[in-house]
Amino acid sequence: MKHTLLSLAILASLGARADEGMWMPQQLPQIAQQLKTAGLKLDPASLTKLTEFPMGAVVSLGGCSASFVSPQGLVITNHHCVYNSVAVNSTPQRDLLADGFLAKTMAEELPAAPGSRVFVTEEVANVSTRVITPDVAQLTGKARLDAMEKNQKTLVAECEKDAGYRCTVASFYGGLEFYRIKQLEIRDVRLVHAPPVGIGKFGGDTDNWMWPRHTGDYGFYRAYVSKDGKAADYAKDNVPYRPKLWLRIAQDGVKEGDFVMALGYPGRTNRHRLPSEVAFTFDWNYPAFVKASGETLAVIERETKNDPAARLKYAGQIASVNNYYKNRKGMIASYEGSDILARKTAEHNALKAWVAADPRRKAEFGADIEAVEKLIARRDADSRREFFLGYSVPRFLNSARTLYRLANERTKPDVERKSGYQERDLPRLTSVIGGQDRTYDEKVDKALVLNFLKQYNAQPADQHDAAFDSALGIGPGMSEAELKTALDRIYAGSHLQDKEVRTAWLTKTPQEFRASNDSFIKAAVAMYDADMKREAEEDELAGNIQKTYASYMKAKIAYMNSKGRAVYPDANSTLRVTYGNVKGRDYGADGTGSWTAFTTVKGVVAKHTGEGEFNAPARQLAAIRAKDFGRWADPKLKTVPVDFLATLDITGGNSGSAALNARGELVGLAFDGTLDSIISDWDFDPRATRDIQVDVRYILWNMEKVDHADNLLKEMGVL
Repeated sequence: MKHTLLSLAILASLGARADEGMWMPQQLPQIAQQLKTAGLKLDPASLTKLTEFPMGAVVSLGGCSASFVSPQGLVITNHHCVYNSVAVNSTPQRDLLADGFLAKTMAEELPAAPGSRVFVTEEVANVSTRVITPDVAQLTGKARLDAMEKNQKTLVAECEKDAGYRCTVASFYGGLEFYRIKQLEIRDVRLVHAPPVGIGKFGGDTDNWMWPRHTGDYGFYRAYVSKDGKAADYAKDNVPYRPKLWLRIAQDGVKEGDFVMALGYPGRTNRHRLPSEVAFTFDWNYPAFVKASGETLAVIERETKNDPAARLKYAGQIASVNNYYKNRKGMIASYEGSDILARKTAEHNALKAWVAADPRRKAEFGADIEAVEKLIARRDADSRREFFLGYSVPRFLNSARTLYRLANERTKPDVERKSGYQERDLPRLTSVIGGQDRTYDEKVDKALVLNFLKQYNAQPADQHDAAFDSALGIGPGMSEAELKTALDRIYAGSHLQDKEVRTAWLTKTPQEFRASNDSFIKAAVAMYDADMKREAEEDELAGNIQKTYASYMKAKIAYMNSKGRAVYPDANSTLRVTYGNVKGRDYGADGTGSWTAFTTVKGVVAKHTGEGEFNAPARQLAAIRAKDFGRWADPKLKTVPVDFLATLDITGGNSGSAALNARGELVGLAFDGTLDSIISDWDFDPRATRDIQVDVRYILWNMEKVDHADNLLKEMGVL
């Protein structure tokens, strides 16, 4: 078997910490001994087989992770992963967020939020040499990026000859290696069950990223297909998807010290970043993001305060922004006063010295390492200049730009279209465009745009986007009143807020766009040439960064190998396995005290205030006070556990990941980390890093004793 750089990097070190690393399934046999030592009872080789147990039961929701838990396509994930689907199905008269939702029959299940998907990974293949062919290796800039994209589209088209599959080519190690991921794409997704927000989001943003935690972060979808078993759009006569595999619920709960592993789709980590990237992120980008997020939340709060319907429309965005707002604040706090940048700089300088010490290495890597730092500095400068512009575009102007781009791309043969605008992309694009009004309110959107447009417009004229300014009818130095007038004019002149009008543009020609008097459509047409010019410039820079960054990563792997150290790939939303143990911490976030491994329902009662984020349902409180725990009480704790800590290496995207015991049985769902350890996205600290799972016993107790979801418990084989 041919060894890739990735596998060689792992083979170079069997001394990596057991609880660090987001491993690709195919790597697990190479760390089999560590897995066995940690407590795994399964054969590590079995975890490489994506269509066998347990990997075949693990799915992606395209931003969250999830798992099948019944032969009828029942999917379990986090409450915050189904939150937007609950919100878009809610009204002030029927507030499913507050009251929870349970479909007692399949006929009662509701369509999930527009664009919802269940992706079942079936195959992962190394296609590096087909993306970077000898001819591509000689190219630079946009020509290199275009050639790579052409090869990737060819690989995707070959893979998607099987109807109903979604294939992607994912980049590893900064473009050094590429893997093709083949996934069944299930498009009819329905909401089955979500507990009241007083359980699913108990503690709200106050407790987010904190310990001790008492959040019942779980919810259920169901995947549907056509009667002939094919992926299909929502239709009443579709039938539940029948997965080949589903997870079994553990009969015994976990205890401290037990082996656990999380299977899911972590979004992104940054442990291989250059020191300059670390400095830019923490000195400017994250602080700017935190400030903008705080302003976004304040504007939405102000504009929806007396409008319950509008607030429900923005509930999903509020939850998402709040999550990242607190996450980034926590990262900044952990970074300040740390030695992360100093260590990263020392490590990078040591790498450069190692490269310079050998003429062959210097010839192969030296120029690229110097070049990549300069190229990234250019990219960072562009990001800084365009920061406020990104927040200043009205929602439906962005929709109009997407629609006009689609119209232009559809004049080309499918294989020549830009990725994202091919026939394969139309079902999801149609769903998203069609469903936008369910999460949109004009006064809120306009207020958000005005807030950031003022800051964009305060920038020097040479940092403005001339095409954007012209399309909106604004210019440097305009007063707030003048900007508001310009926005009122362009919003009033469009009918894209009407779903039928908006979706009709999905099939119109470029000529029809150019003839339109709709203000957002006119603006999109006016901005198109400048948009394409900017994209070409970005592609030129990105192509050069890809070439040099891949070379830098190749040098880093070789350097780390020479020191006997493992180099696992950063997370990139592909299927990964992380493992460790249930474990508390012998010190708290302030360096004193200790954290126990479990919280229990006693803490729910203690935290309950009856208001806001700490308002547990009365029926749940009654069951706790009556000690109506049934078989879900932990024999040692003498009560029902709620959440537990483990040493698993997770990040965003792992939300909803199945936490499995040594036999591969479901014991919980990963949903969070602790605030002082989320810096592990950039710098893993094994002493402090803990992730948080909702204990499956708490899920089942709530379902049986509080929400009476007997139909689902029977379906999962629990009753």
